[in-house]
Amino acid sequence: MKRLIALLTLCASVGVAAPALAQQSTEGAGVPAAAQTEAKPAEAAPVTAAPVPAPAAPAPAPAEEKKPTLDSGSTAWMITATVLVIMMTIPGLALFYGGMVRAKNALSILMQVFVTFSLLSVLWAVFAYSLAFSEGAGGLHKVIGGLSKAFMKGITPETLSGVIPEYVFATFQMTFAAITPALIVGAFAERIKFSAVLWFMALWLVFCYVPIAHMVWGGGWLADLGAKDFAGGTVVHVNAGIAGLVGALVLGKRVGYGREPMPPHNLSLTMVGASLLWVGWFGFNVGSQLAADGTAGLVLANTQFATAAAVLGWMFVEWMSKGKPSMLGAASGAIAGLVAITPACGFVGPMGALVIGALAGIICYWAVTSLKHALGYDDSLDVFGVHGVGGMLGAILTGVFMSAGLGGVGYPEGVSMGGQVMKQIIATLTTIVWTGILSFVLYKVIDATIGLRVTEEEEREGLDVTSHGEKAYN
Repeated sequence: MKRLIALLTLCASVGVAAPALAQQSTEGAGVPAAAQTEAKPAEAAPVTAAPVPAPAAPAPAPAEEKKPTLDSGSTAWMITATVLVIMMTIPGLALFYGGMVRAKNALSILMQVFVTFSLLSVLWAVFAYSLAFSEGAGGLHKVIGGLSKAFMKGITPETLSGVIPEYVFATFQMTFAAITPALIVGAFAERIKFSAVLWFMALWLVFCYVPIAHMVWGGGWLADLGAKDFAGGTVVHVNAGIAGLVGALVLGKRVGYGREPMPPHNLSLTMVGASLLWVGWFGFNVGSQLAADGTAGLVLANTQFATAAAVLGWMFVEWMSKGKPSMLGAASGAIAGLVAITPACGFVGPMGALVIGALAGIICYWAVTSLKHALGYDDSLDVFGVHGVGGMLGAILTGVFMSAGLGGVGYPEGVSMGGQVMKQIIATLTTIVWTGILSFVLYKVIDATIGLRVTEEEEREGLDVTSHGEKAYN
């Protein structure tokens, strides 16, 4: 418990008025009376017809509010982006994680990711989408939405969210809600019960993911504060990283950790998985613009530049410290860069993206080696070191590199760099504290009811056989 508190403390360190029309009235010319004299009557003056006044111009009709219309190009792109994010999870994340565990647990990690993605997709449609992206009741709206859209109520093929169908928007957001808990799987890999995974993921979606998503993207108080998170630095990566760290501490270390070698069993799978994640991440980040426009192009460039810089940053630091660059290190660097640029990708310029990526590669390398060793926790696949630390770094640096002077889009009127950085820190700390506490409670409740860990005998034999009755390799 002391170690958990210490780690959480470380993480925390017009109305336009219409012009009035003037109405001009014209008087008709009068006909003078005839003058009479006794000698001779005066000749009547000729009568001129009075001009007919022109009709007054009709008052302009009040301007009608322009209704959003469907943009077919943006809709086609968002459908593609949604499929790309699904590919990130299955098979991308599953293969990335599957290659890093020992052969006896490869199938179990694939199964955990695959079924987690499926379970949370169903829960998203039933109630979680509504809780994240609808109006909440009273003061609760600042933290969580309501159930007005539960079971996709009120949504039809004609319902729009911006310029795309709401069904497309809801499914796109579903992919975020489903991949985020799946990331946590890597922290307690090789030692958790499959039933415990399912219960934890379902509860964590409700109590951790949905409130943070609503606070940041659904009109909650962090959105009102002005914190910037373009595609999920806090909502996805800090959220998952903290939950993973807490899980690693609550479950404890794997049997033999630190005494027995536990190398990845198939780095080829890990490289393929990392590559699928890299490609799919363009759907994740670029899709978060929810349109095919110029900002989407900026996000595309920033995502690529930051990721490539992170690969080089991680590789060169590892090369200098260990004497050889590794494929695992390069793949991990790519994920670190993707994580760090996620919150910033729509707000910074390309040079800022390069700096964020390079720093992510270096700092995340330090987190999964020196920090992890110093604190002694067993985060099996370095969820906290890459997603937690990388997400915090990216969220805070967003406030720096948004500056127009550094190539970013600039700050809202009246906001300085220091002010924006403080908003980013508040959002990061909120996620750390909220998710850290609630994740701990959820782990403890599940442990007290159905238990979290498999037995030592099952762990030594491998979860492929003991949990699923199958083997990844025969």
